[in-house]
Order: sequence, then C-alpha cells, then structure tokens
Amino acid sequence: MESVIGKIPYRMALAGGWIDQPFVSRLNPRPPGSMVVVGLKPTFWWMERAGMATGTRRVAARLWPEGLPAGDPAELVRKLYAAENEGRSEPSGSQDMIGLIYPGVCRLDYDAGHEDGVFPCHIESNNDPAVARWLESVIHVLAVAPRPLGYNPLGQKHLDPRWIERLGQTGRDCYAAILARDAAALGAALNACMQCWATLLPETVRHPTLTVDLAGLLAEYQHRYAGAMYSGCGGGYLYIVSDRPVPGTFQVQVRTAQE
Repeated sequence: MESVIGKIPYRMALAGGWIDQPFVSRLNPRPPGSMVVVGLKPTFWWMERAGMATGTRRVAARLWPEGLPAGDPAELVRKLYAAENEGRSEPSGSQDMIGLIYPGVCRLDYDAGHEDGVFPCHIESNNDPAVARWLESVIHVLAVAPRPLGYNPLGQKHLDPRWIERLGQTGRDCYAAILARDAAALGAALNACMQCWATLLPETVRHPTLTVDLAGLLAEYQHRYAGAMYSGCGGGYLYIVSDRPVPGTFQVQVRTAQE
C-alpha cells in the first residue's frame, strides 16, 4: 500500500491527550503530565479529520517523500513541528509529530517549565515486539465518523487544575498498563482520560455540529468492554480495549524500531 498512501507512518494517541498543549500543561499543579502515542505501520488509508495526525502526516510526506529519513528523531520532530505550525495562531501539539516519527509505544512527559511546554521534557519509549503484539491484540478500532466541518472543540474551556493533573496521570497509568500487559488497567486509563476531556473541554464529545451521539456510543462500549476512548475530539475512531473480539472493528499494526 505504500505506493498509494506513502511511506510515512501513522500514529495512535491514547490516554493523556491535550496535556501536550501549553494552555493545558501550564495549569498542571504537579508537572509533568503524560500522554501516550503509538507508532503505526502505514498499512491502509486512515480517515481524514479523525484524530490520526493526517494533517501532520501530509506535511511530513512533503518534507520526506521517500519516507522518514535517518537521523536524530528529536531533531526530525522539531523540523516537522516548525513546518506544520509556521504562521498558525493555534499550533498543533508536538505529540502529533512525535507519534509519527518515534517507533513503538512512547510516554511523553510535558512540563510548561520546559520550553514553554511545547516539547516534552522527557520521552519514555518501549520497542519490545512482545508488548507491541499484545497491544495489537487488545485494541479494537471502530470507525465512527470524521469530525464535521465547522467543528471546534475549544468553545468551552473548564480548565480546572485538579482535572488537568488527573489528565496527566491517565497517560502515566496508560503507559504502565501497556508495559504490564494489563487490559483492565489500560481500559481504566482510557475511560479516565475521556472523563477528563468531558470535564475540561466538554465540546470534545458534545457539540452542535456533531450528528453522532458520541457520549452515548462511548458509554455503551465502556460498559460492555474494559474501556474505550475516541481517537480525537469530535469522534473519528473509537479505541476499544478487549481480550475478546468486538464486532465491526479492526486491529492495528504497531511499528517498532526492530521492524
């Protein structure tokens, strides 16, 4: 498929998302706060406007049409961040770039006291193929709908520092659960992250432009399985954690350094 969709990887963002945005991390009373990204092999075309960093991937494909170049991944992240956010008043978070460039499962730790919170103060990576295969086996992906035109998740902000601290903790819990291969703990971390989103930025799941009952769909899958969260604000895909098959879903292929 690379001849059609390109060689740039995709990325999956799990618990802790939004902590990479300085307007959130600067209110964290106990930094750093964490989030998790997972490198994915480019095996098919993911939906646009679905929280899969496809906009960032397009910029990367223009910079590196033959695929990711060799070199220091941190420097590649900075180059891609600068290319995408040039002239933008609301810059994309650096987790998009890191997730595309770094292989494996990564925990990104953000502290507003470090480079104004734009880049993580630390990246903890795991490239164990056994961990990757386990994650592939328990994450089931349900296509829901791309976020609609005109949608903006930032219409309401209730940036309570206590909930921001909890958001950052969901990323740490998520990473620990993946390394421990604990599906119940992973599901709990995703559920907690969605609760933080709904509290801090309620229009991530409820907005006048949305035609899908995202909150209702999420609650049903969280009730039936170990946990679930959306790939991005406004819908996209639903990640469902389960040790058993989930009807109507597919599974991902995690990209590790060894592969």
